[in-house]
Amino acid sequence: MFINLKSAAIVTVAALIFTAPAWAADEYNVSTGVTAAGVPLGLHGIDTVALSTLNAAAEGDAAHTVTHDGVAYYFASEASADRFASDPEGYLPQYGGFCAFAVAKGKKFDGDPMFADIVDGKLYLFVNDAVFQMYLADKENILRKAEETWPKIRSTPVGDL
Repeated sequence: MFINLKSAAIVTVAALIFTAPAWAADEYNVSTGVTAAGVPLGLHGIDTVALSTLNAAAEGDAAHTVTHDGVAYYFASEASADRFASDPEGYLPQYGGFCAFAVAKGKKFDGDPMFADIVDGKLYLFVNDAVFQMYLADKENILRKAEETWPKIRSTPVGDL
């Protein structure tokens, strides 16, 4: 009996460890499919270091991949990859890369790196130009509401919102 309980506990723990990234899948805006790293691609393959420091969308390269929290990020250079690896939270987009305007409304829409803003050193993404323009007209309130809403929807699957 003891061996069966021990085996069952090991199997349960292993299942939890190996499925943990799937639980967080809807906490990050990722591309469909997986990368060579075996995990989904974040930020549409755009270099998040260049985007968050220069507000410039630089195409990342799979040769410079860093995996963080079950998501692969591509970088334009080894230097960018190294900067990200040393401080991922300093370069990741807010709200898992989902559109900040949508998050303020309780939704998770694609965040497009072509429509980005940096406020107080934080990177925010938006779904398209029309939404980005609405955000610019009421920036402070949109970000305040998104900050309030994100903890409530962070772990909610996209399809349930």
